[in-house]
Amino acid sequence: MLALVHGCSDDTTATDTAVTVNPDTGNSNTSSPTTNGDGDGDETADSGEEDGCPPITGCLDLPEEDDPVGCDSEGNCNLVDLLFVIDNSGTMGAEQLNLARNFPLLVQQLEGLQSENGGTGANVNIMVTTTDFGNPLCKPFANHEPESGAPVATACTKRLDRFTGLAQINPPVYEEACTDVCAAPGIEPLNGDLIIHFDDEGDNVPPVPPADINGDGIDDSPVAQALACIGPQGIDGCGYESPLEAMMQALNPLAPWNCDSPGDLAKCPNGGAARPFMREGAVLAVAIITDEADCSVKDYSIMTDNAYFATLDGNKLPSSAICWKAGVTCNGPDANGVYVNCSSNDSADVMQPVERYTDFLNLYVREGLGKEVVMLGILGVPPVTEHNAKSPHEPIAGGVKSLVYRKWRDSDILPEDMMAGIDVDYQQWAFGIGPGCTGQDMQGNITGQAIPPVRVKEVCQSLDYDDKIRCCIESVCDDDFSPALGCLTDVIQNVFTPVE
Repeated sequence: MLALVHGCSDDTTATDTAVTVNPDTGNSNTSSPTTNGDGDGDETADSGEEDGCPPITGCLDLPEEDDPVGCDSEGNCNLVDLLFVIDNSGTMGAEQLNLARNFPLLVQQLEGLQSENGGTGANVNIMVTTTDFGNPLCKPFANHEPESGAPVATACTKRLDRFTGLAQINPPVYEEACTDVCAAPGIEPLNGDLIIHFDDEGDNVPPVPPADINGDGIDDSPVAQALACIGPQGIDGCGYESPLEAMMQALNPLAPWNCDSPGDLAKCPNGGAARPFMREGAVLAVAIITDEADCSVKDYSIMTDNAYFATLDGNKLPSSAICWKAGVTCNGPDANGVYVNCSSNDSADVMQPVERYTDFLNLYVREGLGKEVVMLGILGVPPVTEHNAKSPHEPIAGGVKSLVYRKWRDSDILPEDMMAGIDVDYQQWAFGIGPGCTGQDMQGNITGQAIPPVRVKEVCQSLDYDDKIRCCIESVCDDDFSPALGCLTDVIQNVFTPVE
């Protein structure tokens, strides 16, 4: 969670060029500051929404038939495509380890899902990507190309160098996020697949012996071992996290990992995959794990525009507060430093609008393709204190319901930060908003803090419709993510057929 790494640049770094993103592909390129690479000569990337249609794909007709949820044309009714978007910035090592230790439980729960036709077990695709989208303030320090939504399917043991953060002085190192759950040389999908697949007939991972990877005394399956190996993403990613845009590009139907006709350039102009991630009829599940505000930027000129900078010691300097100031609006603060009515702010047209993502998931995927969409956000909210006793067991106390948006307070400053000279003014400059949660382990030791969500929260909550629960938001400050993953699989189960 939050520490001394704010974004990933030093406090005074600017950039002479703007990274531009084609909204249809997610590919980054460097161009002059006065153009964005989309060919129209302006500084902003076209969103493709002027006609009121979802971005990327345009308007689609609704399905002619109301096919059962999770079914393909061959009548298989237990399909789930699960995307993980994992924050790989410098403060996320412990959270990645927490997540990986719970992957065996996730696999067990997916294998136990009951489908509408009475079968047990799901037909599952799992893809993993990061929140790194190549923000220009990170490029001078980056030691790799940003994933920009592309899948990561290599074992973390082969990329241990990525478990060292980007800080210029005493960078954090957290190799145990990988090595505690993945033994060298690591396990990866077979045949060059970019996803993990399993169903009741088999899987696409090597037939390794069962092993206990999380220390619970129970041997874990090869699938669980493989997921624990590819899941940890490292901590050298950009600190201006872009989980929403990374999600969008990961789900781009024209991306090579989603197109199922690799030899058909008309259908798959960017290439295709023999085993694509997104499939006809499958329930789409998205899990976003991050400890900061979404920074999916539309106009990268804001990263060098001091109108969006917060002030520190009388100087306007770039920090992660840019993302909050450009992407969120609130009323307040009051005398206690509390804000109310915080919501996404698209009025300046510098952040990718939240509607870009809600339209894509609701209008294109759910209504256009007839696929149910569910989401888990493990975000900067207080720990959930109670779940509904009835299916789908969504949070009903704590969590988002207890979330308060406020300024930093003296009591928020952690002992190690205080010893490093960090104070309230510094943290307010660094993030623009106070922590949404502070984590503690079972011994009462502080484990970190996280910025409260607005944009990701709105996207997740937009998926609930007609009294149907499709969104779970849990706390990234929890020291055990098993309830969060349980909430996700409970919601998926409720999509198939409710089970009390």
